[in-house]
Amino acid sequence: MKMERIFFLAILFLSLWACGDDDEGPPGEVVPPRLLSEVAAEDDAEIVAFLKSHFYNYEEFENPPPEFDFQVRFDTIAGENSGKQAIFDSPNLIKETINVPSSIFGRNDGEEVDHTLYVLVAQQGAVADSMPTIGDNAIIQYKGTLLDGTVFDAVTGQPIRFNLSQVVPGFGNGLEYFQKGTGPNEVGDGTISYEEFGSGAIFIPSGLAYFASPQAGSGIPIYAPLIFKVQLLDYEPNTDTDNDGIPSIQEDVNNNGNLNDDNTDVQFENPRARLPNFRDPDDDGDGIPTAEEILIDGEVQKDANGMVIFPDTDGDGTPDHLDDDL
Repeated sequence: MKMERIFFLAILFLSLWACGDDDEGPPGEVVPPRLLSEVAAEDDAEIVAFLKSHFYNYEEFENPPPEFDFQVRFDTIAGENSGKQAIFDSPNLIKETINVPSSIFGRNDGEEVDHTLYVLVAQQGAVADSMPTIGDNAIIQYKGTLLDGTVFDAVTGQPIRFNLSQVVPGFGNGLEYFQKGTGPNEVGDGTISYEEFGSGAIFIPSGLAYFASPQAGSGIPIYAPLIFKVQLLDYEPNTDTDNDGIPSIQEDVNNNGNLNDDNTDVQFENPRARLPNFRDPDDDGDGIPTAEEILIDGEVQKDANGMVIFPDTDGDGTPDHLDDDL
């Protein structure tokens, strides 16, 4: 698999909800939005039905034929494939429960609904202990489809680099289960390649994707579960998205695995330009850059894992870079 150059993708998480919640209907007709709980149950049933009626090319992964590209492929369990193992029964299928509050879609009905994310790890990836976090930049290839196989997006042949908190939540959460491959390796013609990379698929309910937000020109209907076939080639450990000196994963203030709901200076920001901490160079809005407020004796202090040791000058339990009254 060759990489001639790396493209940069900017898919901002908050833009998912910018289009509002009204369902699509005939012109002039206003269709009330559906409940998150109702859609979640329907999505899960559809995903499970797919997983039980389809298999993937596990035999090729178990015994790779010559020139195998280590890409996941699906087919229906029927006819000559009647004896194949369903994806649902695969030991390589991981299920993660993620709680989703309806408030992230701008709703005030108070719903908090558990969603199941299904991740098929067909090939783990060769480099041990190299799983990216939700705050890291990843270098990947992928193909996005609806459950019926309709392709709505794809990056194949030339990998792409993006931050796992700036894509739909289920995509970033799912990639955390893969390890990177070996490489980059110089091919000799100015390009590079990766080997033994993580490969699989992520099955995402709409509550962890676009839910009721129309995606103009994409072909993705509202309330649509999605499938992403993915290959994790590489990633950047301890990515610092806003260059404030703090690894993005360490800006998950409430420790819920979602970097987009941590904004400690929201009261000082323009409602049209609000930034979560991992994208904000001044996390407490006091006019002093975070990069300066994390210094101890003029330097950034880090532990053995590369995490920043935060100063708390007034000893009130709030680090200086989050303390606007310091």
